[in-house]
Amino acid sequence: MPNDGSSEKPSAQLQTAVGLRQLGKLEQAQIICEQLVRTGQFEAEALHQLGIIAYQRKQFSRAVELIDKAIAINPTDEAFYSNRGLALHEIKKFDLAIADFDRAIAHKADYVLAYYNRGNSLQALKKFDVALADYDKAISLKSDFAPAYWNKALTLLLGGDLQNGFELHEWRWKALNIGRRDFVQPLWLGEAPLQGKTILLHSEQGLGDTLQFSRYASLVAKSGAQVLLEVQKPLVGILKGLEGISRVLAQGEPLPAFDYHCPLLSLPLALRTTLKTIPADIPYIKAGQEELEVWSNRLGRKRKPRIGLAWSGSPLHKKDRDRNIEIVSLLPYLPNGCEYFALQKDLREYDKAALNLSAIHYLGEELEDFKDTAALCELMDLVVSVDTSLAHLSGALGKLTWILLPYVPDWRWLLNRDDSPWYPTVKLYRQNSDMKWGSVLESMRQDLMMTKC
Repeated sequence: MPNDGSSEKPSAQLQTAVGLRQLGKLEQAQIICEQLVRTGQFEAEALHQLGIIAYQRKQFSRAVELIDKAIAINPTDEAFYSNRGLALHEIKKFDLAIADFDRAIAHKADYVLAYYNRGNSLQALKKFDVALADYDKAISLKSDFAPAYWNKALTLLLGGDLQNGFELHEWRWKALNIGRRDFVQPLWLGEAPLQGKTILLHSEQGLGDTLQFSRYASLVAKSGAQVLLEVQKPLVGILKGLEGISRVLAQGEPLPAFDYHCPLLSLPLALRTTLKTIPADIPYIKAGQEELEVWSNRLGRKRKPRIGLAWSGSPLHKKDRDRNIEIVSLLPYLPNGCEYFALQKDLREYDKAALNLSAIHYLGEELEDFKDTAALCELMDLVVSVDTSLAHLSGALGKLTWILLPYVPDWRWLLNRDDSPWYPTVKLYRQNSDMKWGSVLESMRQDLMMTKC
């Protein structure tokens, strides 16, 4: 979260550049800032803005270089240090980032963003207690600072404190800038009896979230409610079989009458979920018989153990760079003796050539929706996936599933364990402190060898 920074008497040109950058007109802003650097006017501030522009373009090393130059000219501006720290964080130089946030705070003791950003870098190093202290400090300085509440929630959830974590998780609406659904009907968070009422449960974020938290729909139905479930269109078919659901609708469809509503990710709060009460009645999703027959015929007679693979997810995910593996890195760790199938539909451009030269069967172009993917999962002996919606689908189906995780994973995978209370058939493989995939893939390879692959 960059801070624009400002000089005491900013020029009209510099103000224009900042405004253009904030509007996403990066090229125009860059031209103005480069001109200011050439003329020596407001040079430090202009270099700082060029650094922010590079950061917005995800050119993080370049951002560090530019802000280095700004700091060499003006070593007293706290925003320079804070924003260099942000760029250092993105290239995983977390200790250097923390040092920069320390410098920013030394120059400005009430610098909310610096405390928040330092908390994020501390969290990335698994220094959770001090990260939480920084989030609390940011909140004490700015009581409505949603990002600090949000990241505090994620840190608590990651540590297994689901009760307090899910309470703070409601700050996601403001922190992620995703608007709540504007319904006349009241939000239900567990306080009102549902006997004889109709409740709309609706998805709000990724496909994996919907697959994971749709398990709560049957619990809500057991309270005597008629349950409507509104989800992303690709999931409608596979979720129609959920126990107790009256109707599954695709997002954008006209909604029937209902009395209450609840977002899927608020259901753990509404039902007061703790680690001991996570509903894990697996499978709660089932592949269709028709799709199983079609894909069984398509794959033919099984001659070797079948392993389903997913090495990357949506490029739009906030932690895309951390959670995905390039296929060229994965291939050397796949032992002979198994038959491998790519279960992900989409491919990155840089993966295509290596995949074409490999022995992995790519079926993505034939997958119409998650009903097909579910059937393929069922026909595998094992599914190996990074943290994507496929991992949730396979886990919800009750398939033997191995999930490859970064050093600090998404909160739902918790810490220091190789199993998951959300999915009893899942095994977790975690990066060590080098934050690289080599040790994870080697452990996976050894276990694949043990499964006679």
